[in-house]
Amino acid sequence: MIPIIKKVVLSSITILLFLFAESAGKNSKDEEKPVDFVNPYMGNISHMLVPTFPTIHLPNSMLRVYPERGDFTSVELHALPLVVTSHRGSSAFRLSPFQGAENQLRPVINYSYDQEKLTPYSYAVYLDEQQIQVDYGLSHQSAAYQIEFEKDAPSYLILNSGNGALNWDGKALSGYQWIANHTKVYIYLVPGEQPVGVSKLENGKLTESATMEGRNACLVLNYPKETKKLNIHYGISFIDEAQAKANMERELAGKSVAELQDAGRDIWNKALGKIEIEGGTIDNKTVFYTSLYRCYERPVCISEDGRYYSAFDKQVHNDEGRPFYTDDWIWDSYRAHHPLRVLVDKKKEGDILHSFVRMSEQMDHFWWPTFPEITGDSRRMNSNHGVATVIDGYRKGIRDFSLEEAYEACKGAITEKTLAPWSGKPAGELDDFYKDHGYIPALYPGEKETIPEVSSGEKRQPVAVTLGTSYDEWCLSQIAEELGKKDDAAYFKGASYNYRNLFNEKTKFFHPKDKDGNFIEPFDYKFSGGMGARDYYGENNGWTYRWDVQHNIPDLIDLMGGDKQFVKELDRTFTESLGRSKYGFYAQLPDQTGNVGQFTMANEPSLHIPYLYNYAGQPWKTQKLIRKLIKEWFRNDLMGVPGDEDGGGMSAFVVFSAMGFYPVTPRRTYLYFR
Repeated sequence: MIPIIKKVVLSSITILLFLFAESAGKNSKDEEKPVDFVNPYMGNISHMLVPTFPTIHLPNSMLRVYPERGDFTSVELHALPLVVTSHRGSSAFRLSPFQGAENQLRPVINYSYDQEKLTPYSYAVYLDEQQIQVDYGLSHQSAAYQIEFEKDAPSYLILNSGNGALNWDGKALSGYQWIANHTKVYIYLVPGEQPVGVSKLENGKLTESATMEGRNACLVLNYPKETKKLNIHYGISFIDEAQAKANMERELAGKSVAELQDAGRDIWNKALGKIEIEGGTIDNKTVFYTSLYRCYERPVCISEDGRYYSAFDKQVHNDEGRPFYTDDWIWDSYRAHHPLRVLVDKKKEGDILHSFVRMSEQMDHFWWPTFPEITGDSRRMNSNHGVATVIDGYRKGIRDFSLEEAYEACKGAITEKTLAPWSGKPAGELDDFYKDHGYIPALYPGEKETIPEVSSGEKRQPVAVTLGTSYDEWCLSQIAEELGKKDDAAYFKGASYNYRNLFNEKTKFFHPKDKDGNFIEPFDYKFSGGMGARDYYGENNGWTYRWDVQHNIPDLIDLMGGDKQFVKELDRTFTESLGRSKYGFYAQLPDQTGNVGQFTMANEPSLHIPYLYNYAGQPWKTQKLIRKLIKEWFRNDLMGVPGDEDGGGMSAFVVFSAMGFYPVTPRRTYLYFR
């Protein structure tokens, strides 16, 4: 049972979308607000790799936290979090309230806990053995804890920096933690009441001191047993401690935890309310709004009072009135996450694209980013799909960024940077081969790698890179057309057909070739390629990359032999056996979970595949499959996400599919309906 999407608010435009749906009966809670249907615990136990995390934050905001524990099933919390600086990262700084003997103090206290309650804007937990009640509320760059002590004993407040420095100035704790060789996060924390003493904790011993620096730098504030409640305010910054203080004072002045929670609830309802739904069950609504909530986790705005620290050039910049965003894994997010934001918040997507232009200027080479993070561009995964976000946004009406600069940066990333996966090195021998022959050459099993740009762990991924770069060059051709660059447009349009160079007419799969143009033989499209199939593909096997021609599905249909044969081969994807036991299959392909036959619901390169039936005249199969996939693999429970969710990359598929359409080819001005 799928809810009806009542309306989607696109900036100042409202579009009504009427979908096939069944009546919800009496299960629906129509009087509740959108945020009441968000379940941050959905998917917190993984099927194989990384689970989702129950993140507390405001939409696309710098301050994010979630409970620190080894896994959702862990029975202990590792202190209280203060800020997470990257998607799926650990907390920088940790706060540990404690009551008990002084010799039991540790830099990080592990707590037994109960009665945890978490929403996108609030957190509460009872530390049962310590008998401490914790409540939390946050803003964009600052937050507040309310700590209530129940024992009749002295109390302590421990602040830990994993690698940095802390200082007590008589009123506040401040300091920093290194999160990379060139990036620090700063904190300014006011405990609400003056302690009776301040000490550093080193090697299990307390020494009276107001400063500490180094690994596990740790200051302890101690309070008499009469202290029963602390109202702690703090701010964070990537600029300096003074800015952390300013962020705290600007956002928290005079506000209680409850008031922050109320304000956060309103902010979330405004963001989630851009898409209104009717009908469906409570679970349907929960899956939908939880997925939409995850699409707001990142990228994050790191502008602080008109300035931001950029790890791309290690400088503090004036943002010139345009918020600066980072922390975006574009390989995951270009497919559906960015296109969704174009629909619901064009201004924010424009600011994000403008940020990508700025960071391209700030890096050593004028190259479009691939994995821009707080600590810079980590250049992960294969291909340079950020180019798709440029043309997708521009063709759908976003004009407040420099298309010319974006084009030059994207062109540089594709033609001047190596195409070798997980590398930010300049182009070399492998790239020259691609330009001359139109494909990335593969190695035979056991053949020694000689290209210095190639990662020993990530390999060449020659089919994935060839197909991905064909799409990237098609996107470049589209931007060149917009800019009137006719020669570039023609060149890259021609290069966009390079996927044909690896198509095996006999098997109808994309098949790796050696440097002499011969197909690698013998070959198994399920298991050739070693761990993650990376010798030839990337995280997924040949059955997934068989369909990775997003920009030219009609030509792919022709290569397959026409509509009828195309549908037949699509059907086989969903019925073909794993070929091994689950243990054997996932031991080699752990990213390719959530299987229906050889189709995987757990990784982004597969998201468009169920929609391909539309191109071959069988839309009913798309409709049937999407309903099945959403019902079976995205559920309102702890294992309700089939694979790595990737901070919106997977969840945006759910949002689009619930609305009844999906951007098979990011950049086109139309979408395929199911």
